[in-house]
Amino acid sequence: MSTIKYLANEKIFKLDTPGSSYVFGIIDEEKFLLHMYYGGRISDDDIRYRTRTNDYPFTPEKNNRDRGAFLDSAYFEYPTEGVGDFRAGCLRLRDNDGHAGCQLSYVNHKIYKGKPGLEGLPATYVADANDATTLKVRLEDKLTGLIVTLNYTVFEDLDVIARSVGFENAGRDTLYLESALSLCLDMENEDFEIITLNGSWARERHTDRTRIGYGRHEVSSTRGESSHQVNPFMAVLNRETTQTLGAVYGFSFVYSGNFTASVERNQHDSLRCLMGINPKGFTWKLTPGETFTAPEAVMVYSGSGLDHMTHTFHDLFRDHLICGANLSSRYKDAPRPILINNWEATYFDFDDEKLLSIAKEAAKCGIEMLVMDDGWFANRSSDNMALGDWYVNEDKLKGGLKKLVDAVNNEGLKFGIWVEPEMVSPDSDLYRKHSDWAIAIPGRPATLMRNQYVLDMSRDEVAEEIYSRIHAVLSSANIEYVKWDMNRTLCDLGSYALDSDRQGELCHRYMLNVYKMQKRLMDDFPNILLENCSGGGGRFDPGMLYYGPQIWCSDDTDAIERLRIQEGTAIVYPLSTMGAHVSDCPNHVTGRIAPFETRGHVALAGTFGYELDITKISENDRALIPAQVEMYHKYNELVRAGDYYRLASYADNGFYDAWEVVNKEESHALVTYIKVMARPYTRSNVIKPRGLDPKRRYMVSCDKNILGLAGDSYKPLILHGDTLMNAGIMINENAEEMKGDFRSALIEISAV
Repeated sequence: MSTIKYLANEKIFKLDTPGSSYVFGIIDEEKFLLHMYYGGRISDDDIRYRTRTNDYPFTPEKNNRDRGAFLDSAYFEYPTEGVGDFRAGCLRLRDNDGHAGCQLSYVNHKIYKGKPGLEGLPATYVADANDATTLKVRLEDKLTGLIVTLNYTVFEDLDVIARSVGFENAGRDTLYLESALSLCLDMENEDFEIITLNGSWARERHTDRTRIGYGRHEVSSTRGESSHQVNPFMAVLNRETTQTLGAVYGFSFVYSGNFTASVERNQHDSLRCLMGINPKGFTWKLTPGETFTAPEAVMVYSGSGLDHMTHTFHDLFRDHLICGANLSSRYKDAPRPILINNWEATYFDFDDEKLLSIAKEAAKCGIEMLVMDDGWFANRSSDNMALGDWYVNEDKLKGGLKKLVDAVNNEGLKFGIWVEPEMVSPDSDLYRKHSDWAIAIPGRPATLMRNQYVLDMSRDEVAEEIYSRIHAVLSSANIEYVKWDMNRTLCDLGSYALDSDRQGELCHRYMLNVYKMQKRLMDDFPNILLENCSGGGGRFDPGMLYYGPQIWCSDDTDAIERLRIQEGTAIVYPLSTMGAHVSDCPNHVTGRIAPFETRGHVALAGTFGYELDITKISENDRALIPAQVEMYHKYNELVRAGDYYRLASYADNGFYDAWEVVNKEESHALVTYIKVMARPYTRSNVIKPRGLDPKRRYMVSCDKNILGLAGDSYKPLILHGDTLMNAGIMINENAEEMKGDFRSALIEISAV
């Protein structure tokens, strides 16, 4: 049971989740807010000794002579810059005279049931007020009149603390926020390491784990999106921590724009963890009476390894984030339709007849939706033109969009469409009419990427115009899916609509209007399935999941490369959020050839669909699709809602990969085994499932003779859960059906 309490005599706040405690308190006559403890749940409330007030030396009320030593070493709950703390801080405030400095003191607090939303921003939510408790702590900087409100929410059944920060200028002069982060955690270093998710286009979210040395370890984006290169997630963990053992502190930022996530190890061998909007290029002007809300960050503590952290994030996102903007969504807790996308099948070279031929063949195989990708609008015959001109090209779609959609529906398939609302091509009617609508620095040649510019979505009139055009298209036919893409990053940061002292607000205002557009989309078309995308996985973050339940994981659909991408992604994001398709071979990105069956098994650990020309693939491959469709329907609920376990990592061992999903009742599990590289003269591998009931008996079956039962082909095993988890399952890679590279198998474990 989770609780929040305030000990008035001791001036201590204690936040308890089912398995963790978070403690901070008020000290000194100046009412500093200091952090005391975060970790496994503790029984005692009064732990004032953890303030370390004898270490600083003493507090300012006892020794103001060494005030600077206190400020530069105390464990602050929300540290500020410019007055003596030389570590990176959460808040940098500049006044109207150009001075930078701020010191926050406690004013009051409030504890109440429930969890409020954040105006204009995605955030975790609860359907019932009894499912969470929230603490609001009000602080002030007496000199400037800045009011800072720290918000903490604990969920009733999860080891999660959600945090956000609000700012109000209650003074008489204009103030400027030059840094306004959402989270700080100061703590002792225990030979900690850090996990981050890094990469690039087509190889997003590869796991990086490294020791935390002195100085600052930071991952950050200034690209106007969370980015392909880094993800707004980090975990700090003990050096000996594994999937099942050791302490982990996980941090995730519910935001889709510029961010920073950092850990700083200082002279006293303590750590400061920070997360929030990237201060680089950010300034927010606060005139008297104005407010600003920083996005939400969530913290997860696990005392039993990475598994528990992962399960907690997955449960949080599934139950308290996904489709928060559209809680009536039919797709929040339900299977998604198996779709086929025409992009890798046709690129720009298609017409209505070609799309209908794909739909007819797809329907025969049990596929449930056709998605028309880029190239359906204006004179869009390549990626060099027409972005922004959102009207149907009737030379391609003869008779219009509704005629095509009706024909596809008559084949028994739903219909979806691709859009890229945030971009504009120089060769477009929109740009020729409104060149000032593109983000640019006046007088400076703008940087092209993919021969396109970014529309200035910080301007309400731009967002309104683009949304109205997209709305008209979606209203014209029975469209049941939207893929919202964003194929380039932001630079040349200048807005023709913002004053000179508000140019630093551009990127955040841009993001706020994108969120507003997607919220309107969900309000106006509540039954549409929204899949976000940014050149693949460039905006795979919690913020996007608030609006749609899935995100295109990567433009690299190669099954073997997807092993690393999907492994890293699944550390924090549920499998149901990962857009994953079976694509053609040789793969269009890597050129690799992998068996059709293996491509299907890898895509099953995601939303599942197809990215190929079904009219041109081999008869053998096409014949496998009905069985893969049946496989999806058999296992989707397990994959979508079950607990995920990483059993083996190809990234670590170089030869094979394995993961498992187990339902919450511990009665059904599925292990996916991928043999990546064939090896001569090898013994069987041992795979140890997790998450089973030790005393329950299970039947273990596989459609291949690989379970180490020579001469007893396909005979299932019946063993207790503790036997399976401790003795494991023997995987015979030398079996005839597993010979060669890139082979795969599904192992089903069912209670008997």
